Amino acid sequence: MKVFGFAAHSDNGKTTLIENLLPLLVARGLKVSVVKHAHHAFDIDRPGKDSYRHRQAGASEVLISSDVRWALMHELRGESEPVLAALLQALTPCDLVLVDGFKKEPIPKMEVHRAAAGTPLLFPDDPNIVALATDTTVETALPSYHLDDHAAITGFLLRHLRLA
Repeated sequence: MKVFGFAAHSDNGKTTLIENLLPLLVARGLKVSVVKHAHHAFDIDRPGKDSYRHRQAGASEVLISSDVRWALMHELRGESEPVLAALLQALTPCDLVLVDGFKKEPIPKMEVHRAAAGTPLLFPDDPNIVALATDTTVETALPSYHLDDHAAITGFLLRHLRLA
């Protein structure tokens, strides 16, 4: 599996960019998965549902399945948060994994930067950032793409990861 990350401070548009790139990558015949990092407690389950009740009762893992999808929830219960490599091993093999967050991981990444967010750029301090997607002009030798030029960013990903 090829792995490529998107790094940014919060509210710069990583998730929106990935959401717009996914259909373009899938249209190329690629099987693409996403790993998203959350900086806070989150819940994909709803209180009162059977799976929620099982987790609350102490289950380490709950797998819920239907004829449309399945999901596996794993409660850490005091264990350390898994590193990206361990999470990647849990995925079904695919052509490409897009990583939303995990900005300190040593994987190739595109920095996403919106001027209105007012956050500092990451690429000067991160040698794993190989390109920039932004809505402003930034002085850099890195390949730089307009944040809304999804076709150009897709082309870069395909070339960079040798998937084209």
